[in-house]
Amino acid sequence: MRKRSAGPVGAVRRTGPGDGGRERGVVPAPAHGDWLTLGKDGRLSLYAPTDGGLLRWTETAVGGPAWSGPHFVPVQGLTDLTVVQGADTYVHFLGRRERERADGGTGVDVVHAIQYQTGLAFTEWRSLGNPHRDPAQGRALGRPVGAVAADGTVHVLVPDAHGGLALRREAPNGKWRAWEDLSGTGIDTPPATVSLAGGRVEVCAATASGVLLWCQAAPGGDFEGPRGLALRPVPGTVVALETGPERATFFWADAGTGGVGAWREGDWPVALGGAPTGEPCARLRTVVDGYDSVVLACRDRDGSAVLGVGGTENEAAGFWWYALGESCRGVPALARDGHGRVVMALIGGDGTPKVARQEAGSGLTLTRWRSLED
Repeated sequence: MRKRSAGPVGAVRRTGPGDGGRERGVVPAPAHGDWLTLGKDGRLSLYAPTDGGLLRWTETAVGGPAWSGPHFVPVQGLTDLTVVQGADTYVHFLGRRERERADGGTGVDVVHAIQYQTGLAFTEWRSLGNPHRDPAQGRALGRPVGAVAADGTVHVLVPDAHGGLALRREAPNGKWRAWEDLSGTGIDTPPATVSLAGGRVEVCAATASGVLLWCQAAPGGDFEGPRGLALRPVPGTVVALETGPERATFFWADAGTGGVGAWREGDWPVALGGAPTGEPCARLRTVVDGYDSVVLACRDRDGSAVLGVGGTENEAAGFWWYALGESCRGVPALARDGHGRVVMALIGGDGTPKVARQEAGSGLTLTRWRSLED
């Protein structure tokens, strides 16, 4: 794995009186990406954006059920926050930041920070700049997303002002390469990324006219594409999951059927049903009742959380959806805890983070929802 220097650390403090909405950990909406993560020590952490920074909760013991937090991590000017975790368990935070320029205008850049160990401080927030030199074009920069390759190399991708896709990634020596133009057209929402166990990264972006796919021919190599695919996802809803050796399955909210769709190279698209909003699903590959399974979680059109499960790369045999009877804001999150149980997190209708955990020996039945503010 790539060695990193910890560098200066950012402040992390417990919220308290005088923090306004942070006092109770009220969250307007969840972060993007994998905002529920499992650390090397077996404890889960949950991250959510808030005014002036982000909040973090951490399990006090492996498997819970108690959590510490919220702890406040200050970072000014964030308009978007994405969380991504590598195989080394390091958690990366990518943000789109707006700040006032010396000339009175608004400057936009992408920022990055890392948490190396569960519950401890972050590195300093480092600016990765903006692929556009023109300030007006720079302000049109979209939300950044990330992918961490198997060797720890961080990739940052962001829709640019021209409807294309811009990439910035680390070099083998740990320094950052210059911004790269991956081309493309009609991209105005963040792409889906997947880091394959063999070291390659794949990227998929939806447009109004179809889907664009970029693939690395070899780990650390250049991205080939984009290649156009005749699929009809709602832009901004595509997610990806490695479901076989060096093979990704893409899931999305289908613009034609209104349900969830799935596709992977060499197969036909499959309709999975469900009734998602125009948002992506959380996704997780795990074993349920002895079967290799894919679990999806999303918010339905009524604003309530739903959970779906089906056989890995066997979607045509059936995909089952379960209403959970819990209202939520935005996209839920899925992870396995330190005992291998599925854990689902969401931001409740009142802005409070909640979690439910897979009950032992019961398929995918979840426990009652536990508020992290209890």
